[in-house]
Amino acid sequence: MTRALLFLIAATAWAQCPQHDLFSIHVYHPQRLTIQEPCASVAGVIVDATAGKHKDGVRHEADGDCHGWLKLDLGQEQYLNAGNMSNEAGNLVFEVVCLFRVTQADAKSACQDYKSPLKIPAVGSHVRITGPWVQDDNHAKWFEIHPVNSFEILK
Repeated sequence: MTRALLFLIAATAWAQCPQHDLFSIHVYHPQRLTIQEPCASVAGVIVDATAGKHKDGVRHEADGDCHGWLKLDLGQEQYLNAGNMSNEAGNLVFEVVCLFRVTQADAKSACQDYKSPLKIPAVGSHVRITGPWVQDDNHAKWFEIHPVNSFEILK
């Protein structure tokens, strides 16, 4: 089976994630992501992924997505791998799709006529993030929640 076909099969399992249809259809080139779990919830603290360059603490990517970091609560280490440790300061990456203006040509169609309604909680917020847990095969093969389906503020 091809990776694209496996992705399509796994995408049907995304139905258990809240609002999955709204978000998953806006992932550009979904074959670059290997699904580890179609719907996962992780908890931790949002930390600055930009070294102070952006007030919101997330990278504004050319594909329109945000690239944020979640410092996981203890006991969730299985959601991290060597790529997270070496390239993402030991944090889990989270991506909200179509949040910013798209400048990357091959990503424009994924966000056409759509802007994410999600609001990213402030750096320092203790949250639960839900969405597909995937491995990004285009970079250091780090793990991430992509696309984020929801944020829940925890007390």
